[in-house]
Amino acid sequence: MNKFKSLSDSSTSESEEDYGKRKTNPSYESWSGLKRTHSTDEEESHADLFVKMANAGTANFKSPNKYSERRFSTDDTEDEISEPTSKKSKGDFKNPAKYIERELLTDQTDSDSEEKSGSTKPVVDNMPSMDILNGSYGVGMKMMARMGYKTGKGLGKNEQGRVNIVEASKQRGRRGLGLTIAGLEPSDIVWDASQEKISIKEEVCWMPDLDLKSLKLSQLCKWMAEGKKIETIAGETEFCDPDILKKVIAYKSVFDNLEPEEMRKARTRSNPFETIRGGIFLNRAAMKMANIDAMFDFMFTDPKDVYGKSTVGENELLYFADVCAGPGGFSEYVLWRKKWECKGFGFTLKGQNDFKLEDFFAGPPETFEPYYGEDGDGDIYSPRNLKSFQKFVRSNTEGKGVHFMMADGGFSVEGRENEQEILSKRLYLCQFLCALLILRKGGHFVCKLFDLFTAFSVGLVYLMCMAFEKICIFKPNTSRPANSERYIICKWLKEDIKDIADYMFEVNEKLGKYSSTTSDADIVEVVPLEVLKENEEFYDYIVTSNDKLGTNQIIHLDKIRVFAQNTNLHEEKQSDIRKECLALWKVPDKARSAPPRCEPGIAYKQLMQGENLSYINNSPGPLTPNLLKKLDRIFDYHCVVCGETKIPPSLFIGLGKSNIYQYDPNSSKWLKLELVLELPANTLFYGELIQELKGENAVV
Repeated sequence: MNKFKSLSDSSTSESEEDYGKRKTNPSYESWSGLKRTHSTDEEESHADLFVKMANAGTANFKSPNKYSERRFSTDDTEDEISEPTSKKSKGDFKNPAKYIERELLTDQTDSDSEEKSGSTKPVVDNMPSMDILNGSYGVGMKMMARMGYKTGKGLGKNEQGRVNIVEASKQRGRRGLGLTIAGLEPSDIVWDASQEKISIKEEVCWMPDLDLKSLKLSQLCKWMAEGKKIETIAGETEFCDPDILKKVIAYKSVFDNLEPEEMRKARTRSNPFETIRGGIFLNRAAMKMANIDAMFDFMFTDPKDVYGKSTVGENELLYFADVCAGPGGFSEYVLWRKKWECKGFGFTLKGQNDFKLEDFFAGPPETFEPYYGEDGDGDIYSPRNLKSFQKFVRSNTEGKGVHFMMADGGFSVEGRENEQEILSKRLYLCQFLCALLILRKGGHFVCKLFDLFTAFSVGLVYLMCMAFEKICIFKPNTSRPANSERYIICKWLKEDIKDIADYMFEVNEKLGKYSSTTSDADIVEVVPLEVLKENEEFYDYIVTSNDKLGTNQIIHLDKIRVFAQNTNLHEEKQSDIRKECLALWKVPDKARSAPPRCEPGIAYKQLMQGENLSYINNSPGPLTPNLLKKLDRIFDYHCVVCGETKIPPSLFIGLGKSNIYQYDPNSSKWLKLELVLELPANTLFYGELIQELKGENAVV
């Protein structure tokens, strides 16, 4: 039998199985020695002999090049390069000078006899795996075989060496080598998608009509109960399934030792609604409001009364308030939806979390006015601030109040996530109180909450049921499913709610006193537990809501755990879900961008669609009977009431904030107006500038 050996044994690749068989059976033919290398003159001489042998009896032999690849090849078709016809031998056999052979069949007679006897299988059956042909392990296996390695046994005198291959490193981040976190060990685990239910059109479940009777302040104050301060929600199982609460706490605790960056990445990859983000708005909060508004038939930006009639009068602005909501995402959404046809009042803490009106790209910030209360700090806990904000809003809405109020208060509870509800109890209370102070009759309210396990929190919801016609606890898709966030939606404020507001004032003052001391005492109930349980419809609604949201939270906490263990997992539906949601909420699927700057002349032409400005050059005159006779077609004219014409009226155009221009008919140019005045972009009006005098007894 003829043999061909490579120029260098170290360049060959041979599996341990082929090597063992060749050692014990010299007649064994192996393909594992095939390997591509660069052609040399010495190899060409071997190749000539090989071609002669192939022409003698293996005309139908297929080139093994289609079973081999370059070790670093990135193109699957790279090895299928065709050779010119002149370089091919008979039977389309390719020049074997590119390959290094160990053994080949050389005797046609032997080959024929073996085929007839059936003692050997076709060559393809003996074809080694791609890894072996690639040479990934051949050299290493040869070295190990020389050291006495046998399949399934370890190296060493007593075969005590390692049998299995060394696993690839699963080191993550800056963890210590070998560190594993219980419950979050790296794994190839997969997620069972059947556990979660994804619904673009969300279900809105209103609380049944309770028909609660109004009570006087003296009666309500008897409901207030003091007790020992609650430190943890672990034992608060009156309004939920104890097993669900236990699991929620346990699943949250799994992530206590996980690096924040790993947690964030796993959450981002696992949440089906994550890529919606803020869209055209400044943050995710704005998109949450768009989500909520759409799911409740736009009851906030297009409010209607019980009979379906708009509560915004003709030629009236839509008034709203945004409380504890810096940097102002909620407001930006409303301003985008209603443009200049609304007026907003803001109340939030001054400082780094203040309203960022300069970042309102989607909606006009000029119709939004922040206010910080009598203390000037925007602290909603302050009774003085609450009362002054009430006065400010009422005085700017003709004493009626706003059509709706939004509240999105929250603060960092890092390391104390399971106590978030307890830490937020006063924030809940003051946001509810603020709504009762500034809403008009029939107004709406939306406020962010977290867990609702304690009697204090559930009691506040009960008080809101007394103050509003309809109540709903709702978690929008834009709220991450693994957290405890939810929103209370209150519809149609009742008329007689003063006693409830006064009662909340009393509770707030009590909480203020307790917070200033180190006492363990606290207000633990604002409505007695027996009253909450006596109303079965109310009690069942709260329990059902808590259990449903808790179960969903457990599912998605587990999903984050799986995605943290297997970093190759990714929610594939995110892109499609984003498009469907934005279409349903009537929000454009575009990237956020700053409004373009425009010259006043161009802006005017865009607004007026190229209308000629020549008529502006005419000075206004008094409307007299003689002038009326000259008007052939009165529909071609517009009349406005003017004062004295010493300073002729002119056109003014606003390009956003203080960028206001006045048209000068003499020069036919737009001149920058140097006044402390702001107008929304694309505002055009005809008017005149007058002097305004202010004095002690002057009338403005």
